[in-house]
Amino acid sequence: MENKNIPYKIYLDEADMPQAWYNLRADMKNKPVPLLNPGTGKPMTAAELGGVFCDELVQQELDNDTPFIPIPEEIRGFYKMYRPSPLVRAYCLEKALNTPAKIYYKFEGNNTSGSHKLNSAIAQAYYAKKQGLKGVTTETGAGQWGTALSMACAYLGLDCKVFMVKVSYEQKPFRREVMRTYGASVTPSPSMETEVGRRILAEYPGTTGSLGCAISEAVEVATTNPGYRYVLGSVLNQVLLHQSVIGLETKAALDKYGVKPDIIIGCAGGGSNLGGLIAPFMGEKLRGEADYRFIAVEPASCPSFTRGVYAYDFCDTGKICPLAKMYTLGSGFIPSPNHAGGLRFHGMSSVLSQLYHDGYMEARAVEQTSVFEAAEQFARIEGILPAPESSHAIRAAIDEAVRCRETGEAKTILFGLTGTGYFDLTAYQAFNDGKMTDYIPTDEELAQSIATLPKVPGME
Repeated sequence: MENKNIPYKIYLDEADMPQAWYNLRADMKNKPVPLLNPGTGKPMTAAELGGVFCDELVQQELDNDTPFIPIPEEIRGFYKMYRPSPLVRAYCLEKALNTPAKIYYKFEGNNTSGSHKLNSAIAQAYYAKKQGLKGVTTETGAGQWGTALSMACAYLGLDCKVFMVKVSYEQKPFRREVMRTYGASVTPSPSMETEVGRRILAEYPGTTGSLGCAISEAVEVATTNPGYRYVLGSVLNQVLLHQSVIGLETKAALDKYGVKPDIIIGCAGGGSNLGGLIAPFMGEKLRGEADYRFIAVEPASCPSFTRGVYAYDFCDTGKICPLAKMYTLGSGFIPSPNHAGGLRFHGMSSVLSQLYHDGYMEARAVEQTSVFEAAEQFARIEGILPAPESSHAIRAAIDEAVRCRETGEAKTILFGLTGTGYFDLTAYQAFNDGKMTDYIPTDEELAQSIATLPKVPGME
């Protein structure tokens, strides 16, 4: 029974924090298919993956069966600096929209990185330190992941090398400086510092970059420098595992007041925050214990779910990473330089792709100006300046609440507010000045990119 006296912000005690991450794959009837070695077309072994990723993270990546994986005490201790994060009832937004819907959002911006990314950054840095490594390399789009990883590495005394998508490097200099303040080196990607970067620049002169480009460079540096491994802020199974703390805390807070959401919404780029938010709720759906409507919201400029194909593809533009089966626009797809930097990836998590393919989720693509209209409306009403990525979820949540007003249905809506937008003011300036535009790739552009998908033996 729902408690009518629900506070504006619902906080859990430290003692209520999750003791273990939830592995959604354990409850999936159709497991995500394995990563493939691009040279042999065979599933990647732990030994092969160990040349790129930390050993214990490889085991998490390959584990499709263990439902709960204990969170090491050292990581839980770090989490306590900013977790549990608040679950907020958006009373002001409900009133402004004059909707019978009840709206909740899980706010992940209460840390210096400004986003949910720190949940996985500290875990991956911890396992690198435990393995005795010197440092890690990574890519970052909007800069949230790079910021989070630089914080985690500073805390643990690890070297951190970040390749930042060039357009974001130029649009968001202050996020870059936060990374440098925490001791990370930050390189605009593609760069002349790596072989793959030079190759990409030769093929795409003047490119503004993409996450796929930055991944290629980070992997090359990790695999050619002893004592380093590559870490990734989204897409991978291990990342969705770590981010399950979001959903576990959210469900515990809702259960505390007898609230069951009808609609759960998350922005979707690679899948980390969406997968983390929905994990325990999707688990209930998969086990037949409850039903929910899940909505993934992506930018119309990079619509991997809504206009991509479900196929094996490279996770990077330089084609040096393993092949993953996912909804993809093709690894050579270079998105327009829109302001949702963290959603500028050509593919999607294999876990979420499988769930979407099996009909457990729906997806929609929204245009940039519409997203910033929702962001501005939310900021003025709820008092938080949201990140552009999060604002995709806000757009869909507002639309669903308005639909409830029109139909008279009192649905309960939950969305993920993944972070703050204080380092994204260049984007807000473009919107406020009326200079923001919408770009939607043509069918011909997508077809050209998708046509370059690798030919996998037995998968044609």
